[in-house]
Amino acid sequence: MPPTSISWTLPPNLDLPAGLDKGTLHHHRLHLHPQRSERDRFKKKIPTKPMARAETTLRELRALMVIKSSLDPHNRHLGSWTELGNPCDFEGIACNENGQVANISLQGQGLSGKLSPAFSELKHLTGLFLHYNSLSGDFPSEISNLSELSDLYLNVNNLSGSIPVELGNMESLQVLQLCCNQFSGSIPTQLGSLKKLTVLSLQSNHLSGALPASLGDLALLTRLDLSFNRLFGSIPTRLADAPMLQVLDVRNNTLSGNVPIALKRLSGGFQYSNNLGLCGVEFTTLKACSALDLLNPNGVPTKNIPETANLKLNCSDTRCSNSSKTPQASIIVGVIVAIVGLSVIGFLAASYYLNKEQKHGNGLDTSNICIDQLKSKEICRKNGSPLINLEYSNGWDPLAEGRRFGGVSQEVIRSFRFNLEEIESATQYFAPGNLLGKSVFSAIHKGMLRDGTVVAIKSIIKSSCKSEEVEFLKGLNVLTSLRHENLVRLRGFCCSKGRGECFLIYDFVPNGNLLRYLDMKDDSHVLEWSTRASIINGIAKGIEYLHGSKLNKPALVHQNISVKNVLLDQRFKPLLSDSGVHQLLTKDTVFSSLKASAAMGYLAPEYATTGRFTQKSDIYAFGVLVFQIISGKRKFASAARFAAESCTFIDFIDPNLHGRFCEHEAAKFAKIALMCTHELPEQRPSVEEVVQELGNPLC
Repeated sequence: MPPTSISWTLPPNLDLPAGLDKGTLHHHRLHLHPQRSERDRFKKKIPTKPMARAETTLRELRALMVIKSSLDPHNRHLGSWTELGNPCDFEGIACNENGQVANISLQGQGLSGKLSPAFSELKHLTGLFLHYNSLSGDFPSEISNLSELSDLYLNVNNLSGSIPVELGNMESLQVLQLCCNQFSGSIPTQLGSLKKLTVLSLQSNHLSGALPASLGDLALLTRLDLSFNRLFGSIPTRLADAPMLQVLDVRNNTLSGNVPIALKRLSGGFQYSNNLGLCGVEFTTLKACSALDLLNPNGVPTKNIPETANLKLNCSDTRCSNSSKTPQASIIVGVIVAIVGLSVIGFLAASYYLNKEQKHGNGLDTSNICIDQLKSKEICRKNGSPLINLEYSNGWDPLAEGRRFGGVSQEVIRSFRFNLEEIESATQYFAPGNLLGKSVFSAIHKGMLRDGTVVAIKSIIKSSCKSEEVEFLKGLNVLTSLRHENLVRLRGFCCSKGRGECFLIYDFVPNGNLLRYLDMKDDSHVLEWSTRASIINGIAKGIEYLHGSKLNKPALVHQNISVKNVLLDQRFKPLLSDSGVHQLLTKDTVFSSLKASAAMGYLAPEYATTGRFTQKSDIYAFGVLVFQIISGKRKFASAARFAAESCTFIDFIDPNLHGRFCEHEAAKFAKIALMCTHELPEQRPSVEEVVQELGNPLC
């Protein structure tokens, strides 16, 4: 379909940006290209009022040019942002159905400039994603004028100054990510007015003062991360009673006093280590509170510590409701100053102690520390929790709340769902050094989750997934049902419409795949015979589980059994990978992924005529695997097969074993492999028969 052009008459007094005249505008503006990209879903309707549309577009264009010069002062990254262009075609920008800028996604682009107040001119902006850059300077308070903004991501930059109190006016804000910067001052109590806020992440900054009790008024708040700051005082009971709170992280501050008993309900979601002054009888790692613990260093009850200790007390009458002229206020000011002085001393002492302990290798958790001088995305990790919603709240979320998902409870889905920021953080924004493997339709990166768990994250481009959402969800439901000791554990799933990718999060398996242990040139990594026997048994049990039909799990054909898809854990237990992944993929993607397997001889001969995968085709591939394991070779020649038939061990057993194997067991494996690779599928045994045969002890 050709682009559609819109023409209209411009008012004579309309200001145009430099370099743009009205004639050029009439000929070159607002070409709508149907089905050009994912963001074109915002541009389905042609505006009915071209005059108003023109004024909005020009205003946004002017603002974007100012924003570009501020974010990218050396013009290295935003080349598509030009004065004669259409904002909806700019890199990282998506427009709504009226052609207005609705989303700016420039995370990880290497931007080194500053935030511009001109963002406030983008009146219809709902998502601003500038994390994993090197932006510096203050946070412009004008951004708080974006009344429709729901997602604000500025984490992992070098921003400094205080957090604007005006942010409390952003009534649509749902996610506020400001972690891993250099913000200082106190946490504004005004943030307690953000009634739609679900996630607030302020960790790894230089914030001081007390925890605002007003945050307890956030009825939808599920995650609050304030760790690795300089906060002091007690944890407000009002905050502990926040109804939806699931994660509260206050580690590595100088908090003190009694921990509210209400936080016990969070279990592992409440993290409080390295706050030497905290106490509480219901928390096993905390000491019981004494009368002294309930007082601050000046003998004042901790409940009298203000919501936030901003200490900027010289303010005008129009901005402060409490006058400092009364004796009571003077006393409070003196108390606050004393508290801060003693707290700073305590903080420095605690910091010295912790640093000393860290140097001696003690248990201080440094996995989430962002070093001030090293703020780059390659070293700064802010790993989230599976409890958080998907990052882009306006994107496709197949696991959204309330969606029917094959009878699986929402509680299970919430524990299974990851967000994009967790994926980016775990992989250090997909750093090349974390890449484990890559194919035409997917890539696998090593990553580390917030709790220190090492994972493997498989990214699949959206075009390789089944286009029908219902079919995709069915496939995902199958994957969530798979639980077996010989299958790689699937931890979770994430889908990013902005990136056009889906992610599967698996447990990381440290010893790699079986392929690396074949065709060994020396004895350094040669698998012992007992290990090989255990691997063969484990693979068979994994296939038996897949082929079996159990409650909430259908019978499943793997379709791509190979040495590349057999992973070995730290004890060399075999784990089948990619089980059920074909349920998510288009047929052409599945077919293309089989080419390498076919070249290595795993494809059963009947596939050439039927084009179908069956349990017997899995059995054929298993038989090839057995030959490879006992021979130690990737290619199993016909001469070696003849030797196996005649039990001439010297010709088909791995010579690197130097004769250290059980002949009876070798004969049994050879027999099983020959039966499984029979040319006729009906002559091959079932996996249950294979497992039974393998279970008969011989040596």
